Amino acid sequence: MTVGDLAHDTAAVGGDGRYTAELSDAWAIWGPNGGYLAAVALRAVGAEAQLARPASFVCHFLGIAAFGPVELGIETVLQAKRAQSVRVSMTQDGRRILEGLAWVVGDDLDGMAHDAAPPPAVPGPGELESVEELEAAHGVRHNTHPFFANLEQRPLDWVADWDSRPASEPVHRSWYRFRPTATFADPWVDAGRLLVMVDTFQWPAAARGHASASLGHIAPSLDLACRFHRLDVAARAEWLLVEARSPVAADGLVAGTASVWDVGGRLLASGGQQMLCRPAP
Repeated sequence: MTVGDLAHDTAAVGGDGRYTAELSDAWAIWGPNGGYLAAVALRAVGAEAQLARPASFVCHFLGIAAFGPVELGIETVLQAKRAQSVRVSMTQDGRRILEGLAWVVGDDLDGMAHDAAPPPAVPGPGELESVEELEAAHGVRHNTHPFFANLEQRPLDWVADWDSRPASEPVHRSWYRFRPTATFADPWVDAGRLLVMVDTFQWPAAARGHASASLGHIAPSLDLACRFHRLDVAARAEWLLVEARSPVAADGLVAGTASVWDVGGRLLASGGQQMLCRPAP
């Protein structure tokens, strides 16, 4: 599979509130990965923003995009001295794909500090086997979508026979490192890296709560919300620990939360999403 390049594949070109980007099929799962779409939208925000870095990003997914060009419209909702609210709209051939809002802040902020977010007590990436090693040892292959070629993965609770798994705790934990470039000096690209991590693994967490034979559904994302806690630290963190959970699924909706830590146990980003259940095709 071709490995994507997050900086290149999320680049937005233009100005004065109107941008274009090219969606790359290197980020395909069923279609373009939702976190990847959000990262493209955030890059357009960054190109227009008057302040240095994103503090948070929320979006609604309104349509399934095709791989190819998209248009992005940017509007400043509020411009203040220390913070800027920016709206982004992604369309393709006149169809609405994504609507998002970002808070943007300066990089010279000062304020109180505390950390009450202990990381999971898990082995580090150097103590674990890669997915490729696990698959070779068990004679199986799980990650067949092009998206997963962009990530080196060291899972904490890998399931060899995914298609015959029993129901278990709806949690997904794994270390990830991006290929071919692990970190990015540009805070807007590196924030996109965290968006991809927060978005992608809440559905796998939910699926683990059900035996494979009884699942019978997929759950496309309706929305995504992400808070960026330490972009300066994230830019030095090659390995990212993702813990995604699905605390409840009911009434046709599946809830998810996700957190991302570095190897030093510092929380880099957190967020969540609501998913809409549909019968599996």
